[in-house]
Amino acid sequence: MKNTFGNNIAVTIFGESHGPYVGAVIDGLPAGIDVDETIMADHLSKRRPAGATDTPRVEKDEFQIISGVFEGKTSGSPLTVIIPNSNTRSGDYERGLPRPSHADFSAYSKYFGYEDYRGGGHFSGRITAALVAVGGILIPELERKGIKIGTHILNCHGVEDRAFSDIEKDLDGLKSKTFPVLEESVRKKMEDEIIAAREDNDSVGGIIQTAVTGMPAGVGQPWFDSFESELAHAIFSIGGIKGIEFGLGFDFVDKKGSECNDAIRMSRDKVVTVSNNNGGINGGISNGMPIIFNMAVKPTPSIGKEQDSVDLKKGENATLSINGRHDPAIIRRICPVVNSVTAIAVADMLMARYGEEKWHELG
Repeated sequence: MKNTFGNNIAVTIFGESHGPYVGAVIDGLPAGIDVDETIMADHLSKRRPAGATDTPRVEKDEFQIISGVFEGKTSGSPLTVIIPNSNTRSGDYERGLPRPSHADFSAYSKYFGYEDYRGGGHFSGRITAALVAVGGILIPELERKGIKIGTHILNCHGVEDRAFSDIEKDLDGLKSKTFPVLEESVRKKMEDEIIAAREDNDSVGGIIQTAVTGMPAGVGQPWFDSFESELAHAIFSIGGIKGIEFGLGFDFVDKKGSECNDAIRMSRDKVVTVSNNNGGINGGISNGMPIIFNMAVKPTPSIGKEQDSVDLKKGENATLSINGRHDPAIIRRICPVVNSVTAIAVADMLMARYGEEKWHELG
């Protein structure tokens, strides 16, 4: 089981949904980075369940940093953060009866039945709390270098928010929102869709959109370590993400080159593109424009309706109804997770480009 992402700034996650802790180790962080636990707690609060649109399982996320920080700054050694699990209900889960569209059967096939099946074990969305804690360190550090990251719900089961437009202003506005939409008028419509699904013992999904501004040109590699492939690698590690597109993405198919090529101009002694249809990336390398990408989020597979499964012990067909505490939609809570994972990938690529000695000179 491999649980580490990154070559220069490497993040390893650990723990299970119903184990004593979830957590992360960050290796490769330069010494001297400010670590503000109040900011970390604020990031975790945006992921925490907050009402009728979310799971009833609410964890306090009272994290503890047990290595790598001294007097409020990174010390250069691996930084380890742990988050206790205190609100578990393992009796809601049954061994050998895999839930449709979950990792239950695939995990059973890989680990021969030795995996922790309670609450999805290591495959649970609970593990993303550790990623958000890491984001609470890296996102402010990137902001100090002029790089901002933000994600909003673009579409929730057919209810649409507008796309990013005045991106810097939009990102600043998202910082204070627990339900991340750009047009506040669509929030209640989205919430109503989620609650209606919950009342029908069902769930919904949608599309989220992320922007990264302030990224210098020249970051990334051609071919196998391209900016897109590194980001996609990280993003697809998040359960529930089933698609990603950069810039116009699949909308390129209906256009001609003359309609979607990004014209290049000079603006205040800086090279810019007039449009940004390629989402800030050419040839696998950042071009200095905002990085824009959309992700498809599937409906939460844990639903109350009766579903077909199999009894792995008996080797015969079975049915199940899931009675655990689950989100009727993860689309709100996944946004801070995507921000954090994006920050991990961006920080790793920046370190590859500039190295530890020049890290503090960025920005």
